[in-house]
Amino acid sequence: MKKIWSFILMGVLCLGLIACGSSDKRAEKPAETAAAGEITEDAAEVVTGTAVPVDAEQDAESGGFEYKKIYEYPEPTVLNSQAPVDNLNYVEGTVPKIAFMPAGLEYTYYQAVGVGVEAAAKELGAEVVTLAPMSGSDINTQVGMVQDAITMGVNVILLNPHDDAALAPVITEAINAGVAVFNLNSDSLDFEVPLSGVVGYDQYNGNLEQGKMIAEQFQGEELKIGIIEGLPGYHTVQRCGGFEEGIKDHQNYEIVSRVNGSWTVDGGNTACMDMVQANPEINMIYCANDQEAEGAYMALKMLNRTDIILIANDGDTEFLEMIYDGNGYSTLNTVPYEMGLYACQAAVDILYGKFEGGWVQTPGYVTTKDNVLDFLQQPERLSPQPSKEY
Repeated sequence: MKKIWSFILMGVLCLGLIACGSSDKRAEKPAETAAAGEITEDAAEVVTGTAVPVDAEQDAESGGFEYKKIYEYPEPTVLNSQAPVDNLNYVEGTVPKIAFMPAGLEYTYYQAVGVGVEAAAKELGAEVVTLAPMSGSDINTQVGMVQDAITMGVNVILLNPHDDAALAPVITEAINAGVAVFNLNSDSLDFEVPLSGVVGYDQYNGNLEQGKMIAEQFQGEELKIGIIEGLPGYHTVQRCGGFEEGIKDHQNYEIVSRVNGSWTVDGGNTACMDMVQANPEINMIYCANDQEAEGAYMALKMLNRTDIILIANDGDTEFLEMIYDGNGYSTLNTVPYEMGLYACQAAVDILYGKFEGGWVQTPGYVTTKDNVLDFLQQPERLSPQPSKEY
């Protein structure tokens, strides 16, 4: 029988779910396909505060937890800085307590990841609490929330840091307290400090393939490219770097502008507006995530420049529908809902000695109008659901 956590709130309670995006180039193959999981519309609670730690031994005696393996993921790749996984605070037979901690509530990408985590937790019998600041640039609040999660007595933290160096000390604090810490939505084998695991897609090689595809598709045309980056950090370096390497296959291109779009719709809108007005010769824009591309499209409509080709990264349902409608050209679809499934399974696995560390590579698919229906017609793989039946 599950035992409900008892929370002593020390701050403001926030309800909702969360989204998106420190530098090593990979020469490995792009992310492989993985099976879809069952979708649910359940949402995790977002709580700011401190909790009374659960008496794990008493919890085990009250009912017990049965380990399950439901979601299969690829064999993990060894990390260059691996934390020990044999000193965890988990007591076998208790309900696993997982903290899902994305960078900020302003992002939509993690809404899908969070629904996947919650869906898997429901099937596996785990409990999930989601903690996140409103803004992805609010690093200090995220640091404090990791400390809150330690105090709550969670067993696993699924964390997406936007500032690796700032989070490193508190990550070490969590690991020393016996909490397993995963870097979520990442593919880095190196981190500031040792980690328990990493779950995410191959950002560099996925965008490398997308860049090569664009170079081939538009060979013979003159390309004037603008790049809307995310916030400075690992994700921006990997995604933009991969795309720029891939586009080198094109014989006649120039990157004429690059602007920080802050990973958000508003940021993408402003960046695009400024970029295109200053450089009207631009005929293609690469955005580091789909939210920026969605904002960029709004700006292009206002400027009457919907002739500009939009390329992005993520797999946001809205942008997939934009591709189908001809308002976006392509994206690296990372199927964020499925990332949540695998992350939650790995979180439970590590508590039962079934996961010994490493990077779990999740899928990434270069998606255009030619194959976007493969996803829109499988709504069980998407969150949120498409706006209509395809």
